[in-house]
Amino acid sequence: MLVAIVSALLLWLAWTLVGDAVAGVPQLPPGTIVEVDGVHVKAADLAEHLRDQARGRVVVVGGIAFCFVVAAAGILAWTFTSRVLQPLRDITDTAERLSGESMGERIGEVSTRDELAQLARTIDAMLDRLQSAFDAQRHFVANASHELRTPLSVIRTELDVTLSDEDADEAELRRMAEVVRDATERAERLVSSLLLLARTDGAGLVLTERVELSEVVQRAWSAVEAEAARRELGIDLHLAPAATTGDAALLERVAGNLLENAVRHNVDGGWIEVTTAARERRTALTVRSSGPLLDPATVTELFEPFRRAGVARTARSGAGLGLSIVRAAAEAHRGTVSAEPVVGGGLSVTVHLPAAT
Repeated sequence: MLVAIVSALLLWLAWTLVGDAVAGVPQLPPGTIVEVDGVHVKAADLAEHLRDQARGRVVVVGGIAFCFVVAAAGILAWTFTSRVLQPLRDITDTAERLSGESMGERIGEVSTRDELAQLARTIDAMLDRLQSAFDAQRHFVANASHELRTPLSVIRTELDVTLSDEDADEAELRRMAEVVRDATERAERLVSSLLLLARTDGAGLVLTERVELSEVVQRAWSAVEAEAARRELGIDLHLAPAATTGDAALLERVAGNLLENAVRHNVDGGWIEVTTAARERRTALTVRSSGPLLDPATVTELFEPFRRAGVARTARSGAGLGLSIVRAAAEAHRGTVSAEPVVGGGLSVTVHLPAAT
């Protein structure tokens, strides 16, 4: 549109200049007769005719040039905008195709190397993160459903079997009640763990105070000491002062989960070693224990929900969320957690937290 307007203005300017140029030619005296191709005409009429003819030629030639210029500008603009906007159309098409079932779609490399290419790479990176989040959510929901189905199935089976037995006595009813109670407690522990994980995973801390890790470990150990004694597990506590800032209840849950794992996934007559220490603006809580041999390549999987000893959903006790909660709580405290297998069997887990100022 702009090219057409400019071209029209130039054509009008040329038409005006040609008229003025012809009008500026020296005029013959009025009434002068001149001969043109054997025909006698007045000089004034000849000048007017020449001016009109010149202007007409300018209009014709300029009109043709105007059409060519506008057409060329349109073609160039269409070609240029097509090349520039093609990556934007690709981005739009990919966004329209995306859904919960087609998160694998990506824009890919674009032909340009400008801001649109950077935008495409940024969107692809965002889609990668979204796909990972969706996959993790599906995996988590599937595992949670499986874990909840198990105790519910036990409860339903026990009730059906007992109710179908018309001769069931008090002892049979008590046995059924104990099985139902155990299954209910397992479901309750799972729900509580899910709620705690949801509260800590990616969430900020609501309550922060100075917390002494050695005291937290002492309280957490008192909760599992009886079970450790029944399994004849040796305990070695090295509790040096190590203060951090955070949620005391959540940190006690961290220590409790680590100690519960160390007791439940240990071997009878095994050992547990707990250490707290302060190291250069960081505090560390380490729980080492004996246990079955672990593949070093699968140790990181233990921090995924519903993973136990590298195998998903195979343990008879626990919800498989202990280390997931530990990692989420450590990250909420701006800390880190790492694990490595112990030579001869077992696991060592270390939680690093910022030291209290």
